[in-house]
Amino acid sequence: MRVFITGGTGFVGSSLSHRLAQGGHHVTILTRSVSGRASGFELISFVEGDPSRKGEWQEEAARHDGVINLAGTSIFSRWSRSVKQAIRDSRILTTRNVVEALKSAKKDAFLFNTSAVGYYGFRGDEELDENAGPGQDFLAVLAQDWEAEARRAKEYGVRVVMTRFGIVLGEQGGALAQMVPVFQKRLGGRLGSGKQWFSWIHQQDLNEIFMFLLHQPEIAGPVNCTAPSPVRNEELAQKLGRVLNRPASMAVPSFMIKMVLGEFGTMLLHGQRVLPRKLLENGFVFKFSELYPALEDLLAR
Repeated sequence: MRVFITGGTGFVGSSLSHRLAQGGHHVTILTRSVSGRASGFELISFVEGDPSRKGEWQEEAARHDGVINLAGTSIFSRWSRSVKQAIRDSRILTTRNVVEALKSAKKDAFLFNTSAVGYYGFRGDEELDENAGPGQDFLAVLAQDWEAEARRAKEYGVRVVMTRFGIVLGEQGGALAQMVPVFQKRLGGRLGSGKQWFSWIHQQDLNEIFMFLLHQPEIAGPVNCTAPSPVRNEELAQKLGRVLNRPASMAVPSFMIKMVLGEFGTMLLHGQRVLPRKLLENGFVFKFSELYPALEDLLAR
């Protein structure tokens, strides 16, 4: 297949692009500058453009079998009004432009549009599958609006899948890049009470989910991209400490997290207990369904 990717040079996108190419798919990555870009894969090429703005890249996207939309400003910062607007615009405007490009897409085109488990809001110990309703906080409302933009592509006969990501654990960035240095300095431990749920996914399994979806045309709508065994934050800290052979005895008080990170800090003190019901029911097999083996695999590298 020919696959067009926005956000293809980021933490998730670069790994996914390589996996698609290894699987024999032709990948075109949208980037703001093609200068100096080289993937090392013959099947990966680049096209210049800004996904948050209309442009010639939309015509290129329409010539592909489908689009994987991964673009979006990182949420991992202190949220000011302007930062929240940038987080929102980077997702809503990009998705709107991608959908516009798909107006002239070929028959049976697909759109795999990123979303997040933040869609569900903060629900305590409740188990959440794709049938659970949305929350009402900033990230939940954003996810609802983001998915609504993506669903508009259905009007053009496009198969739309909303891939609701959990926390992606990988080698070259993401959550582990933030956590490991802290634990290596023997400062690691739980956040707040540590009772909040942590819904995670090994990056390799995330890549395989996309490969799986490419060949499962009957799957549409929301798909939870999380491992089937979410853990509490305290368990995450303990297992990460074991793998690194470092204590996980420190604890960051809730008030300090809120003081330093504001509204974003509140998100870290809550969580969602998300289950990948749709993937499991359709026969997807996780290589890393448990956290400790996943951490061992990633940190051994």
